[in-house]
Amino acid sequence: EREMIYPVSENIEGYLRERERMAQVWRVWPHLNSKQMSLACATEREHRVQLPEKVRNSRILILGGTGRVGGSTAIALSKLCPDLRIIVGGRNQEKGAAMVAKLGKKSEFSEVNIDDMKSLEAALHDVDLVVHAAGPFQQAERCTVLEAAIQTKTAYVDVCDDTSYAWRAKSYSSKALAANIPSITTGGIYPGVSNVMAAELVRAARCESKGKPERLRFSYYTAGTGGAGPTILATSFLLLGEEVVAYSKGEKIRLKPYSGMLNIDFGKGIGKRDVYLLNLPEVRSAHEVLGVPTVSARFGTAPFFWNWGMEAMTNLLSVEFLTDRTKVQKLVQQFDPVVRAIDGIAGERVSMRIDLECSDGRNTLAIFSHKRLSISVGSATAAFAIAILEGSTQPGVWFPEEPEGIAIEAREALLKRAAQGTINFVMNKPPWMVETDPKEVGLGIYM
Repeated sequence: EREMIYPVSENIEGYLRERERMAQVWRVWPHLNSKQMSLACATEREHRVQLPEKVRNSRILILGGTGRVGGSTAIALSKLCPDLRIIVGGRNQEKGAAMVAKLGKKSEFSEVNIDDMKSLEAALHDVDLVVHAAGPFQQAERCTVLEAAIQTKTAYVDVCDDTSYAWRAKSYSSKALAANIPSITTGGIYPGVSNVMAAELVRAARCESKGKPERLRFSYYTAGTGGAGPTILATSFLLLGEEVVAYSKGEKIRLKPYSGMLNIDFGKGIGKRDVYLLNLPEVRSAHEVLGVPTVSARFGTAPFFWNWGMEAMTNLLSVEFLTDRTKVQKLVQQFDPVVRAIDGIAGERVSMRIDLECSDGRNTLAIFSHKRLSISVGSATAAFAIAILEGSTQPGVWFPEEPEGIAIEAREALLKRAAQGTINFVMNKPPWMVETDPKEVGLGIYM
């Protein structure tokens, strides 16, 4: 009960400090207002998901479960669906034991090597759903986890953020269909929740507007590494070695990475931030699945000099270096102490803004902002896992914006679960309603 009302930190490294804080809370427990305790318990119960009886006690394997993204997903799932049995998959037994201690008696650790098919198939034995959060996905040559999931007939979701990997995973759709397993690729926060937000914007425009969707723009902001540490740093560096693919009026165009800067207003709690072009998988999937002719994606970080550093790396380091996982991992190790120190100052706020422009002049947007990426990414990934368990995903391999991936009638529930704890969550509004500095064009009309 103590952990339910005063949850421990989402950061594994802070676990011991949190235990001491919990002890302090326990010493003042008798003096707490009973009404406050009741409200806390009621809030926890309100957010819980009542899964169908046949999947309520499902076994969920989370690969990368000792890392920031996987660990956050495990915690989110254990809170939303306390009856699930969670298996923390990873290579480090010490970190695995710490996570299991945090999750409680309905969890266990499994030592897994995702590059070894036999290890994967053994870990997937008697598992109902595997969550692949063991990135980075850039430059990976095979979809070994998905292959093992199909072989063992295990439902699958990954948090892939690499275009090549995502479309390689998509190519397994017929095999997944034959095995009768539902699978989602790019099912994290961005891409993932951002794809579903975009799909809902496009659906609403086609239902409510006479114009056609013409331009879709994804804009992302994360302070520092967002508390995600080395993995997101390695991902960012590897993406700098990839030529950006975007679409303009139906034509594929290729652009330089970390170029094309725009200053985007992410609304309250975040404000205006500079964002730069990156090669992200939701650009192609949204173009092809949603049928929008012009699509692009941008990302920015803080403090501002990190953006300058990313630009400099793009210009100074060779493509061969930036696409070599071994060299990038060594570079990340050198940067890691500095990045962690600055993360402590910058915080880990995250925001996504998706803009849709239509041919009749209708402009709408969606915004998702949270104070802590390390928590929100877990809520987002857990929302996809729950949707699969609830039967919202058909057999095959799907992107989140495909109705076979997340059924249209299930999107609202997914977004609600993913948006828990957000400081700003807006869907299908005109820009002037949510921007921090709307411009008046006259007669009380804002743009």
